[in-house]
Amino acid sequence: MSSRRPTLDTVAREVGVSRATVSNAYNRPDQLSERLRERILSAAARLGYAGPDPVARSLATQRSGAVAVMLDRGLSAAFSDPALSIMLDTLASTVDSGERSLVLMPGGANGGGPSPAAVARVHADVVIAYSLPDDAPAITAVRQRGLPLVVVDQTGADVRVADRAGAALAARHVIGLGHRDVGILSLDLSPDGHTGPVSPQRIGSARFQVTAQRLSGYFDHVPPSTPVWEAAESRRDLGREGAAWLLAQSPRPTALLCMSDELAIGAIRAARDSGLAVPDDLTIVGFDDTPAAAWADPPLTTMRQDLLDKGRRTGEQALRLLDGRQPGEPVTIPVTLVARASSGPAPARRLPR
Repeated sequence: MSSRRPTLDTVAREVGVSRATVSNAYNRPDQLSERLRERILSAAARLGYAGPDPVARSLATQRSGAVAVMLDRGLSAAFSDPALSIMLDTLASTVDSGERSLVLMPGGANGGGPSPAAVARVHADVVIAYSLPDDAPAITAVRQRGLPLVVVDQTGADVRVADRAGAALAARHVIGLGHRDVGILSLDLSPDGHTGPVSPQRIGSARFQVTAQRLSGYFDHVPPSTPVWEAAESRRDLGREGAAWLLAQSPRPTALLCMSDELAIGAIRAARDSGLAVPDDLTIVGFDDTPAAAWADPPLTTMRQDLLDKGRRTGEQALRLLDGRQPGEPVTIPVTLVARASSGPAPARRLPR
């Protein structure tokens, strides 16, 4: 018996039909009678032929049916970051037709996005850039390949969140409650893995638009001297660490503005570590309104972005490009305040009982 792998031509010779007829049995079954198709598939199974090579098929058609999503950091973020995972889930549902696939492209260890080499290798018809640094080489690499691009949550975005307006609303909320000493728990400003206190110079050179816009919104209403602590990732343990540092400042903040619900939930734990009650001694406000926010103890006041709509709108933009149409108008997802039990009046302004 020959050791060579059977091919489309092998099956065609066995059945006594053309190569195109065998191809139709797999790709256009409506073109054949059911009896002929069964003869072809039976012969293919007997010969050990598994069907057309999808890679070869996509190379021939120049279409893969894949949508690539470039992330700013490792793949684990797609599963561990609730806001990102919800958005990706809806994105996948929107583009899923049984004929398309979603390819996740991880960034480097420091959150700079995929390497240009990875972009050069990816087999996709459309690329989505999700919250990459403004100067990410991956963006340039996509454009050099001439691939259609959907940009999310960064400069020139096709889909963005009203981050500055949302952060400003959060700051107005705590100011309206009488808080004057405020601390900020920030997401990463640049893809260098820094975690810790932030200088004004670092704020001024921020490379992630989401972080820069939310800081601008906060600083529209709080003094420029407000202490800022940066977390390299949206994680509860980093929120706890950052809140502990902020609560050690003088004067001690009576309110913390947190750029994600995960950071805010970590801050609630830090308050307990310090013997502070939320909200009696400390108000905490998050951002995103992930499912965990309502289940926090106490339930978290937060800024709600519609993550489902964000994923759907991103997917719709990708589908337009997959179909060869022009991209739709840029979309801005609004942000609203969801007031829960983690925010209350500043301690000094509480009325006597």
